[in-house]
Amino acid sequence: MELGTIRYHALAKEGAWVDAPWEDQEVAKVADKVFCFLSDTWIGVKCAPSREEADEWLHRFPDDATPMPYLRQHGWNSLRLHGGIPDDQLEEAVDESYRLVVDGLPVARRPHGWSAVTGEATGQEAQ
Repeated sequence: MELGTIRYHALAKEGAWVDAPWEDQEVAKVADKVFCFLSDTWIGVKCAPSREEADEWLHRFPDDATPMPYLRQHGWNSLRLHGGIPDDQLEEAVDESYRLVVDGLPVARRPHGWSAVTGEATGQEAQ
C-alpha cells in the first residue's frame, strides 16, 4: 500500500487532521490525540487496548509488524506498508486505532455523533 492511500484513508475519518510534530514525521490526529503515525514505509497504530492483544499482529505478520518504541506497552505496533500485510488489513488497523483512540477521549471531545457501540459517527449529537 502506498503512503498516500493510507494517509487519505486516515484523514477521511470524522474529525481527523494531520499534524507534523517532528520535522520528518506526519501523524493523523483526532482531537489532540494521535491515532496513526505516517511514514513512507510504515504506519504506527494502536492495534489493541493491551500489549498482549496487540501481539496477535506480531504472530500473524512476523516480518511486517513490530511493537512501536515507547508506545509498545499501550498496544501500539508499527506495520510495514510494502510487505505481506494485505491493504484491507492495513486500513482495518487504522480504523481500529481510530476507534480505540476516540473511545478514550472524553465524550465532549469525540467527533460529532460518535457511537461507542458501532465505533463510528452516527450523524447524531454525541451524548
